Formats: sequence, C-alpha cells, structure tokens
Amino acid sequence: MSAPRLRIVLPGGSGHVGTSLARHFHAQGHSVTVFSRTPKAMPWRVVAWDISNPGPWIDFLEQGDVCINLTGKSVNCRYTPANRQEIYDSRIQSTLKLNEIIAGLRNPPRLWLNAATATIYRHALDRPMDEATGELGGNEPGAPASWNFSIKVARDWEAAFFSMPTPRTRKVAMRSAITLSPDRGSIFNVLLNLVRWGLGGTIGTGQQFVSWIHEADFLGAVDWLISHEDFTGPVNIASPNPIPNRDFMRAFREAWGASIGLPAPRSILEFGCFLMRTESELVLKSRRVIPGRLLDSGFTFMFPDWPSADHDLVARWKRRPQQ
Repeated sequence: MSAPRLRIVLPGGSGHVGTSLARHFHAQGHSVTVFSRTPKAMPWRVVAWDISNPGPWIDFLEQGDVCINLTGKSVNCRYTPANRQEIYDSRIQSTLKLNEIIAGLRNPPRLWLNAATATIYRHALDRPMDEATGELGGNEPGAPASWNFSIKVARDWEAAFFSMPTPRTRKVAMRSAITLSPDRGSIFNVLLNLVRWGLGGTIGTGQQFVSWIHEADFLGAVDWLISHEDFTGPVNIASPNPIPNRDFMRAFREAWGASIGLPAPRSILEFGCFLMRTESELVLKSRRVIPGRLLDSGFTFMFPDWPSADHDLVARWKRRPQQ
C-alpha cells in the first residue's frame, strides 16, 4: 500500500536545502509548493510571496499538510550591521508572522518543521552536545564575543517559533548541521574546490569539530519527522559522528585523491574570509552535535561517518554534468 500523497509547502524553499527537499518530495509524488520572492519555473509549483504582505499564498498553507519553513538570509556573508539586521529579521520576523497566520487558519497544516541551527550549542571541544544535555552557547570561554550574534539569532529564532501555541499543528525545530550535497554552489562544492586547488588543508588549529549531515540522511530525517508524530520541540539533524577539522579535511583530500592541501592558519583565514566576503566563525567554531533524539527513536543513517559520506559525494560530483 503506497503512502498517502502529502501537500507540502516550503516557505523560503528556493535555496539549496529547499531545492533538495522539493526535488525529493516531488520525486515521491507529493504535491510541492515553494514560496519564493523571486519565482522561477521548476518541476514543482513556485508561488510568489512576501511574508509582510498576506496574499493568495496563504491559501496553500490552508490546504497544506506539512509546512517546512526555511526562510532566512544566508549567513555566508560579512556580518556588517545591515547584514546582521537582515539575518536576524529574515528569520525571527518571518517565523513570528507565520505563527500568527497558521494559528488563525481554519484548517492549518498538521505539522510545521521550522529551520533552526546546530550553532545554538556552545563552542565545544570537550564533549558532544545532544538535545537533552547540550549546553547552549553565549559568552563561553574560548569563543570570541563576536560569535554571540549567531547564538542570539539561534535562540531568538526558536523562541519566536515556540512563542505562540498552535494546538492543531505539531511543531519541530530542526537544529541542522551543514547539509552536504554535490549541487552547484553548495557548501560541499565550495570545500571541494579548495581541495582541487590544493588549498584543502587544516583550517585554524584543526581541533574544532565539524558537524555535518549527508543530503540523503537530511532528507531521510525529514521524512522520519513527518511520519513519527511523537516528535515535537528541538531535534538535532546531524551525523552521529562529528569530526575534528584536521580529520575532516584529510578525508576530503583522500576522497578526491589530492596529495597536497595547504593549511590555513587563523591569520591567513581571516584575510581570506575578508576577501571572500564571509566570516571565519563558520569554520572556526567547534560544533560537536549529536542527534540524540533521532538515534533513540531508531533512525538509521545511510552515511554515519564522514569518509563514506565524502566518497559518495565526490563520486556523485564527478558523475554530474559539468558545465
């Protein structure tokens, strides 16, 4: 007996993660609607929206079974005052507004998955962080004060999500690590280019942990959260095996077959990040996140360790059409 066809709505679903989810659900035969400020033709429905101006797009929420909100400006930018404000407002204000809208619907989605981030946990070299025992970040020893902005965004984002009761809509905050896929422009693609150019050495001290998840396991985890109705609240979506940066980059070089990878000490990294218009926090903060709730529920990872995941992603990258 086939699974029922779901009506899935993806606010802010035109980025890499949203496109991966839309492609996945579309291939399964579900009805997919992406809300985007700049609609373009896709195999699934894409609807123009502006969260500050309620319009016809609300009808798709009224008719939906699952809402997966991914709205938010990319953090891959310099944290100028203007960018900080947009990063913050695009997440918190959109989530607050969706709360108002969904709470007022006659037939709201029965499940709302909201993007969140594994960055909410403290800079952790000493032990892993799961949902039950993980310590949230903010002013911890060894972390620059400038990193507190990301923690504030992460905390306020979840607070906005859970600020309003939605009795007919189950809520899950997806504290996701970086999702790695071979798609063009993805984080994996950027890292692979560094390896290909001989720049894929240890970053900083190399002691900081990298929390990551293979695209296939991210999609599988989302399917799991949809089908397991006992899940509510925050859920870590990450591989069960975070890995120090030095080992992460070594495995990357081995998967590609690169013999050389120039290291990037912090001083050089800071200069490079300035030139690339991004922030060093994205690679220097130690994220040692464990998916405790998924593991306890019986979820099985296809790619639980980084070497196997990396080899698969490199092989898929090589098979994709090159332009």
